[in-house]
Amino acid sequence: MAAKWAVLFTAIGFCATAIGPVDNSAEAASLMATGGLTSQPIGHYEFCKRMPHECAIHPRDTGPVRMTDALRKKIVAINLAVNKAVKPMNDVDIYGREEVWTYPDRGIGDCEDYVLEKRRRLHEAGVSLANLPITVVRKPDGEGHAVLTLRSSDGDLILDNLNDEVKLWNETGYEYLKRQASTHTGRWVSLRAENNLLVGAVGR
Repeated sequence: MAAKWAVLFTAIGFCATAIGPVDNSAEAASLMATGGLTSQPIGHYEFCKRMPHECAIHPRDTGPVRMTDALRKKIVAINLAVNKAVKPMNDVDIYGREEVWTYPDRGIGDCEDYVLEKRRRLHEAGVSLANLPITVVRKPDGEGHAVLTLRSSDGDLILDNLNDEVKLWNETGYEYLKRQASTHTGRWVSLRAENNLLVGAVGR
């Protein structure tokens, strides 16, 4: 599956680091392990207060979406298009306060805003919201960050405003903390500690 992604990145003409063959242990780790319900990020809580319809959806979880060549191209195209269309700017500079989650309709935004837009476009393209959880991570420098996870038959893929390359979650170097529940857009689940042990093992 990783080889398919490497071929696609080369074919569409932008720079990407090819993901080489993975062993069985990495293959088994292609999907994140989730835990129980956990706290909702404050920014998402405020987003839900402003847009309650966005957080009252109960998608049916029928499992990760089946990956096809057409979907693979759509994922890469949307990730790149949103990264190019939105100018990065922090919430304090835009709104005078932190943790404002919203769609980047003005062409500016921070990481959560990129995620919301990518999620919207992929959902409009036919991907269930059950397979598009907003995900909170910690970068190697310790700073919090938000990315979009796409649950697929090729594994959990990460769409990131800091990288035009779509990667398997365990190839990013991030520490995974929590993400939206697959069956309720207003609830969040923890991501289990063993995910981060696997990230470290794969990264060595």
